Amino acid sequence: MKLWQKISVITILIFIIIFNAASIMIIERSHNRMLQQVINSALSQNMSIHASVNAIVPIINIYDSIDYEKTVLTKIANEFIGRNNEQSVYLDIRNEANHTIFSNTDFPMPSEQEELDELNKDEIKYILRDIDQRTLLFTTNIVDVHNNNYRFTYMVDVTSLYKDRIEQYQFFIRLDVVVCFLYMLIMLFVSRGLTRSIDMLNRTSQTISQGNFSERVHLNSKDEIGVLARNFNDMAAVVEEKITELQRNNEEKQRFINNFTHELKTPLTSIIAHANFMRTTKYNEEVFMDGLNVISLEGKRLDALSIKLMNLITVQEDGLQMERLNFGTVIDEIKPVLVTMANEKRIAIVTDCQQGELYLEKDLIKVLIFNLVENAIKASSEQQTVMLRTFWQEGYFMLAVSDQGIGIAKEHQHHIFEPFYMVDKSRARSGQGAGLGLAICRSIADVHYAVIIVTSDEQKGTTVEVKFSPLDPKERGQL
Repeated sequence: MKLWQKISVITILIFIIIFNAASIMIIERSHNRMLQQVINSALSQNMSIHASVNAIVPIINIYDSIDYEKTVLTKIANEFIGRNNEQSVYLDIRNEANHTIFSNTDFPMPSEQEELDELNKDEIKYILRDIDQRTLLFTTNIVDVHNNNYRFTYMVDVTSLYKDRIEQYQFFIRLDVVVCFLYMLIMLFVSRGLTRSIDMLNRTSQTISQGNFSERVHLNSKDEIGVLARNFNDMAAVVEEKITELQRNNEEKQRFINNFTHELKTPLTSIIAHANFMRTTKYNEEVFMDGLNVISLEGKRLDALSIKLMNLITVQEDGLQMERLNFGTVIDEIKPVLVTMANEKRIAIVTDCQQGELYLEKDLIKVLIFNLVENAIKASSEQQTVMLRTFWQEGYFMLAVSDQGIGIAKEHQHHIFEPFYMVDKSRARSGQGAGLGLAICRSIADVHYAVIIVTSDEQKGTTVEVKFSPLDPKERGQL
C-alpha cells in the first residue's frame, strides 16, 4: 500500500471513529437531558398530588369514613387528570389491599413493582418500563390518610422521547454515510496532493541511481517536504561533485599510467634496439660510440624520470617535518645550481628577494624552486632572462618565477599541473622532460597550504606565483 493510500485509510478510520463517537455522545446526552426533564416534571407532579391530598387529610379525618376517603381521592385524581388531559399521563391509586381506588390507565398494571420494595412514607421512587410497545415512567409514593396507606402511582408516556432518539440515530446514519463519503473523497485528493512531493523525490532518486547525477527536485514548497527537497538537492550536488571528482581522479590515474608507460617505453625501446644492433654487428668504433651515446642519453632520461617520480611520491607521503626557515636562505643555497643550469643555455637569472620566515620543508622547497626555474629556462631562448623574486603582498609571502619565453596557450593552461602533460612535446623530449615538474610543484604547494597562480601569454612569457601563508601549518590547515 502506498503512503497516500495509508494516509487516506488511517485518517478516514480516525474520522469515522471520532465522528461517530461524538455524534452518539451528543444524541445520548440530548436524550438523557430531555428524559431527566420529564422525570423531574413527573416527580414534581407526584409531589403536587401528594400536597393536595395532605391538604384535605384533616377534613377526611373529621368524617372518618372509608367511602368518603375514596370519594375525595377520586375527585382529586379526576381534577388532576382534567388539568393534564392533553398529555399522556396516567394516575393509579390503590389501597393497602391493592384494590383500585382510581385508575385511568389503558394498559395492564405490572404484577410486580420493584419500586415498591422498602418504599417509605413521604418518599417517591421512579422507574422506566416497556409496556405494549410503549415506554412509561412510573413514579410512586405512599400517602397516609386516616391511618390508611394509599399508593399513588403517577405515570407519563415517554415513548416519544425514545422515538425521537431512534429518529436521530436514523438521521445520523444517513448523515454519517454522506459525510464519510465526502470526507473520503476529500482525503483521497488531499493525501495524493500531500505525497506528490514525495513521489517527485522518489522519481528523482531513481533517476540519480541510474547515473543521471545532474537531476534535481524542482519543488518550491516552504514546508518540511520543501526543506527535505532542498536538502536532497544539496546532497545530490555533493554526490555529483564527489562522483565527478572520482571520475576525474580515475581519468588522471589512467592518463598517468598511460603516460608513464609511454615515457618508459620510448627510452627502453631505443636502448634495447641499439644494444641489439651493437651486439649483432661487427665492431666499428664510430658506430659503437654513437650507440653508446644514445644508450647513455636515454639512460639519463630514465634516471631523470625516476628522480621526478620519487619527488612526486615523497611529497605525497605523510609525516613531513616543517621548521621555521628564512626563505632567502633556501634560495641562496640552491642559487648556484640554478645559475649553472641557466648558463648551459646562455640564459641569465636575476634574483630580487625579500626576507621572510615561514614554516617550510627545506628539501621540498628546493625541489619547488628548481622545477619552476627549470621550466622557465626550457621555455626561454638564448640571451633571455629568468626572474626569481620573493616579496610580501597583503600579508602573504610570494615566490614568483618569470620568463620571456614562448608562453602557454589558453587551452593548455588548465592541464599543465597534470602528471606527464606537456604543452610542447618535441621541446620537452629534447630537454629530457617528462611533464612532471608542475605536478610536483602543485603537490609541494599543497602540503605547505600554498596556492599556485599561473599567468601566461603566448610569445610573451609566463609568470608562476606561489602564495604562502606565514601561519603555522596546523593553523593553516584549520582555515
